[in-house]
Amino acid sequence: METKARNISKFWEQYRQAVVDSGIAPRFAEWYVRWAQKFAVSLKNKPLKERTETDIQDFLEALKNQKGIEEWQVKQARDALGFLYDRFLRLDTKGDVGKGQGSLRPSRRGEGDQEFRDRVTEKDKMKERFNQLFERLRAELRVRHYSYHTEQAYEQWIQRFLAFHGLKAPEELGPQHVREYLDYLAEVRLVSASTQNQALNAIVFLFSQVLKVDPGEFGDFARAKRPKRIPEVLTATEVRKLLAQLVGMHLIMAGLMYGAGLRLMECLRLRVKDIDFEARQIIVRDGKGQKDRVTVLPEKYIPLLREQLGYTRRLYEKDREGGIPGVYIWPALERKYPNASKEWIWQYVFPSPRLSVDPVTKTVRRHHMHASGIQRAVKEAAKRAGIAKRVTCHTLRHSFATHLLERGYDIRTVQELLGHSDVSTTMIYTHVLNKPGLAVKSPVDF
Repeated sequence: METKARNISKFWEQYRQAVVDSGIAPRFAEWYVRWAQKFAVSLKNKPLKERTETDIQDFLEALKNQKGIEEWQVKQARDALGFLYDRFLRLDTKGDVGKGQGSLRPSRRGEGDQEFRDRVTEKDKMKERFNQLFERLRAELRVRHYSYHTEQAYEQWIQRFLAFHGLKAPEELGPQHVREYLDYLAEVRLVSASTQNQALNAIVFLFSQVLKVDPGEFGDFARAKRPKRIPEVLTATEVRKLLAQLVGMHLIMAGLMYGAGLRLMECLRLRVKDIDFEARQIIVRDGKGQKDRVTVLPEKYIPLLREQLGYTRRLYEKDREGGIPGVYIWPALERKYPNASKEWIWQYVFPSPRLSVDPVTKTVRRHHMHASGIQRAVKEAAKRAGIAKRVTCHTLRHSFATHLLERGYDIRTVQELLGHSDVSTTMIYTHVLNKPGLAVKSPVDF
């Protein structure tokens, strides 16, 4: 039994590798394996090599009628089975399509070999073409200093957009194809407005910056509805309860997100030079929208910040002694000042305890702490504090703005501290100024 299980496992691993070698992305290859395995167990007493084209069609038809399965999944399953028989098992399906006559039979020597080689050549050309496209995309994004997260998101959206249109060359696609995809996202996938906008931004970037063509007018496509929601805000008492549940580096980071109105990534990316103890201010570099700003440094956290910098200094000296490459800095700056990444002032205030591989340059260096650590810590702290609200790191930034307005600070000041381009974005926090409980009395309490 163990030998049989090993052989089965080896068979599917070889199939997965063959799919990857053909140019299919590894994450999609996993789904090819799942669909093929699902088909394999659909007829337990009939070996794969003895199954007919009718068996395949029946399986796909049953899949199509299965609740929760979408058309693109059925197409993916069809491709997976086509690859299994035509490319991996090398069985000829042409004579049995839709007829159910006989089993899938091995092709004769030389039969279809040229057609197979032509298909492989075409796939190789397509793979090379798309590799070049995404290399150009990454280059255009990096020269404009887009974040690595945005780079990944744009690449994924463009992959989905091209896959939606059958992997056509992007030069063959026009405004109507963009409109069809945006309609699909809003009406079939039911994505949020922000998700649809990100997809639109990625596609427009592809046409305008990578292909250097005018994307044209998309017309009146279906727009995902943007719900009007007020931000989740903690009271001052709840903030104190939350912070009381945190210790060490997590306490300092949460304290700065609330006390200075920092976004999560702005907090994680703070450098030593960005903290001005004497002026009691924090300089946020390259924030959202690639904007710099100045915000307040909470006096309460100055002693803890000094202790944190002491810890950071020890890690820094250890890395210098070990010959570890310096921290990440912008490529243009690194070319101008080659040793800047190893200078103390450029080190992250909240460094990771472990070294990691830079996803762009593949350099092993010390990065800042990963976002998941503080996110998990804040969520668990809220649970321990008994706060019956959805609490995230961004909730602390919302609370910062709301509490300043409650204390009478003008909205322009709050706008500058938050780094909003438009005051209308900051206006969302004014809901605290006219809460029904302040000016209106419930009739039940008359």
